[in-house]
Amino acid sequence: MEKEQNQNSDENTLREKENIKTNNEKDTKDSNKQNIKNEDLKEKTSEEKILELEDKLTRTFAEMENQRRRFEREKEEAFEYGGFIFAKEALNLIDNLERSKQTLENDETLKESESLKKTLEHFDIIYKDLISIFAKNNIKPIESLNKKLDPNYHQAMMEIEDDNKEPGTIVQEIQKGFTIKDRLLRPSLVGVSKKVGNKDKKDKENKDNSEDK
Repeated sequence: MEKEQNQNSDENTLREKENIKTNNEKDTKDSNKQNIKNEDLKEKTSEEKILELEDKLTRTFAEMENQRRRFEREKEEAFEYGGFIFAKEALNLIDNLERSKQTLENDETLKESESLKKTLEHFDIIYKDLISIFAKNNIKPIESLNKKLDPNYHQAMMEIEDDNKEPGTIVQEIQKGFTIKDRLLRPSLVGVSKKVGNKDKKDKENKDNSEDK
């Protein structure tokens, strides 16, 4: 009997050891699974961080490229149009030259004189030289006479009756306009034609209306 009890006790002890071993193995497996899961989560987070960094780098490079292009554009504009104000001021030379020429031409004491003729010839030479210098620097006069009025280049200062021209045709140039490359430096101040018949027609209508009253 005692022998049987001892045998049962040994079996129970062995069974308990096996259960402990089984539980330990299970705990180890669970622990390993959890570690693998944590490592997967950690790896995924790292990939997300890398993607985020790549996105930031891409945005940074794009912004740098935009700034570079903007700088290049501003540099080109400064180089091409940096003399805009100077060129505009230099046009006063031509204006003063033309005013002086007109003053001499209108002087009754100098008309038909040899001195006036020679002086005007010198004025013309200086004028042509100035226009040539401007042209070399891409500053060119605007063609106006006998052209249709273009608000982009001309500014109408008066209307002049002329039945020989289409209405809106430039028949007088008060001040010459200029462009610098593809930009307007200053508009031409001009006088444009209008039909005489329109005025006569209105006068006749006004007269008829007055007579009817």
